[in-house]
Amino acid sequence: MDMTTLLLRHRIVAIFRGIAAEQADMAGQALVDGGIALMEVTMNTEGALPIVSRWRERFDGRAYIGAGTVLDEDMAREAVAAGAQFLISPNLDEAVIAYGLERGVDVWPGVMTPTEIVRAWKAGAKAVKLFPMGALGQSYLREVRAPLNHIPMMATGGVDLHNIADFFAAGAAAVGLGSKLVNAEWLARGDYERLTDNARQFVEAAGRA
Repeated sequence: MDMTTLLLRHRIVAIFRGIAAEQADMAGQALVDGGIALMEVTMNTEGALPIVSRWRERFDGRAYIGAGTVLDEDMAREAVAAGAQFLISPNLDEAVIAYGLERGVDVWPGVMTPTEIVRAWKAGAKAVKLFPMGALGQSYLREVRAPLNHIPMMATGGVDLHNIADFFAAGAAAVGLGSKLVNAEWLARGDYERLTDNARQFVEAAGRA
C-alpha cells in the first residue's frame, strides 16, 4: 500500500520539528501509542536523519516515518537513504517529486496558489500540502478545492482539536499537526501520557470527521 493511500485513511501527519534527541524517541512512542500512524521529522531538526532511521526500525508495523522540510533533491536523497517513507516540503520543487517517483517514495509538496497545486499534480505528486494554512484559512481551502477537488490537499498550520472537523468539512483530505501534538511544555515536563491522550483525541476526531 502506498503512503498516500495511508494518508487518506489516517488523515493526520504528526510533525516533529526541533525536538531534542533525548526526547524524540519517547515523544514518538507516545504518539504512536495514541494511534498516530504517520510521523514526519523535519530536516531542519538536529539529528533528523538518525531519528528517521531509528524510528523506521522501532515503529515498524505500527507507524510510517517520513521527512519534512525537504527543500531540494539533495535533501530528498539524504532522507530516502535514511529510510524516509514519504517526503514533505513547504515548497514546490519538481525535482524532488521526480526523485520520489523514481524510487517509489510519495512526495507531498507545499503549495499555495491554484497554479502551484496543478503544477505539483502534473509533476506527479499524489497529494499536496496547502501551506501556510493558518494564514490562508478554511475559506481559502474551500474556495480552492471547488475547481480542484480531484487533488487531495493536506492542511498544515492553524489546525487544532476544536476546528479539525471544520477543516475536513472545508475539503482537507488530511491535516499536518506540529505543536498541537508535540507540545513543548508537556515534553519539558516529561508528561508523555498527556501526549498520548491528546493524540488519541485527535485520532478520534479525524475518525468522526
